[in-house]
Amino acid sequence: MKSWFWIAGLLLFCAGCSKDKYTSTPQISFKSFSSNVWFNTVSQFSPSLKIEVTDAEGDLGYIDEPTFIYVKNITVPPMKEDSFKLPDLSSLVRKNLKVEVSAEISSVLTSSNQPNRPYTDTLFFEVYVKDKAGNKSNVITTPEPFYLITE
Repeated sequence: MKSWFWIAGLLLFCAGCSKDKYTSTPQISFKSFSSNVWFNTVSQFSPSLKIEVTDAEGDLGYIDEPTFIYVKNITVPPMKEDSFKLPDLSSLVRKNLKVEVSAEISSVLTSSNQPNRPYTDTLFFEVYVKDKAGNKSNVITTPEPFYLITE
């Protein structure tokens, strides 16, 4: 008889742990930086941030009604923030959308302007997206540092 209670308890626990991966509110997760080191005086490329986005309705990235990735530098004042248009995703499957997108982040990079050169600033960013319905995703903080080197 006791074993039935244990089995029933285990089944309830497992059922309670399952989460729906696709919700009406977009969900994002950090994937990577194209490079996490940038020399702000001589770089020939613009660094980018890659995130994964999931959304049940897939109402993201239309040309006629663009949606955006919002990125804020949360480390070095002034805490620059910018929005970056998502690419056109209208050709993808709309329901249960799961896609990786990138944003060039050079406009939110801020140097602390230390007099000693070269100097390295360690930056972190807050990131979120909004879908066409105005649903704001979870807000993530980049788990990896981004190094801005001023020469």
